[in-house]
Amino acid sequence: MENFVAYNPTKLHFGKDVTDTLGKAIEKFGKRVLLVYGGGSIKNNGIYDKIISQLKSIDAGIFKYHGIKPNPVYEDVDVAAKLGRDNNVDVILAVGGGSVIDSAKIISITIPVENSSWDFYKGKTEPKSAIPLISVLTLAATGTEMNPFAVLQNDKTKQKLGWGNKLLFNKHSFLDPRFTFSVPYNQTAYGIVDLIAHCLEAYFGEGEATLSDRFVFSIIKEAIEYGPKLLDNPDNYELRAKIMYAATAALNGLTFNGRKSGDWGVHSIGHELSLLYDIPHGASLSIAYPAWMKYSSNIIPERVIELGKNIFNTDTTEKTISAFESFFKSLDCPVRCPEIGIGEDKKPEIIKNMTANNVSGANLKMTEEDHIKIVELFF
Repeated sequence: MENFVAYNPTKLHFGKDVTDTLGKAIEKFGKRVLLVYGGGSIKNNGIYDKIISQLKSIDAGIFKYHGIKPNPVYEDVDVAAKLGRDNNVDVILAVGGGSVIDSAKIISITIPVENSSWDFYKGKTEPKSAIPLISVLTLAATGTEMNPFAVLQNDKTKQKLGWGNKLLFNKHSFLDPRFTFSVPYNQTAYGIVDLIAHCLEAYFGEGEATLSDRFVFSIIKEAIEYGPKLLDNPDNYELRAKIMYAATAALNGLTFNGRKSGDWGVHSIGHELSLLYDIPHGASLSIAYPAWMKYSSNIIPERVIELGKNIFNTDTTEKTISAFESFFKSLDCPVRCPEIGIGEDKKPEIIKNMTANNVSGANLKMTEEDHIKIVELFF
């Protein structure tokens, strides 16, 4: 087992009506609030009104930035950061899913500086401070509510990157499973794929950590058992709660202890697909993971077989990968590019961008030759 440091300062509030104490949590940091959210769905499902009521209860000054995209871009972060800077905000309140909270994390470190948020991603500068961030989660998927990572993309340079820093931890995260009732079928399914992918990224990281492996197996089995039931019963509180908790546990550090890192090669591949073709993140992963495992099973067959044995009671790499594909299909998620409108004529473009962005894993490295072989498996 590798040496590790476990650190997670986020206070998680989970369950019915937890946002009833949101105002009090915000007030401890100040009353000038930058409210960040997405395209406006929270206004249709009643969440927005509950949030505003909490802000009014503390007589907060509210400065709003909305319109964060599902695949968030750094330009929105820069504009929102300027709004927060110009109004001397004390705290950021992010209400939404992974894209909104990821954006808010980078807004929090961009407000105190004059440079663009993209400079952090390119290593041109390091953050020195952050505006306190509080989140209200409305989509179970990315685990961003309890980790120090955020993904942004730059359409000009054709890059979509993940980046982490301890300053990006939320101070508080509020998770009421009822806030996910209005999430549509496809986004719920993509969230289930995403949480499984996070577990797999940890599992295929470098280092032996049997207890962390068992955490991975348990979280994936939770998703496989309850995910399909949730899709058939989207207003079932207990099922929403199980998947919401699983998504948080998949990427809050629990599954990574005892390893040098996760691998993250598949997320890097998936980012290329969502960057180029604006497809949902979860859809990119349900395509990329089976292809990556098929290619990598020649390199690490024992890890793939161990995974299958514990999740599906299978005994070969082929059966393990087939079982994952079958599960993703059962969620109506794509496992090949043509299923989501990406034709074979796009192969050269995908390979070119993967190579240009040096797509690789932290543990299992990839070359251009690997890119070519993996992309072939997308079709």
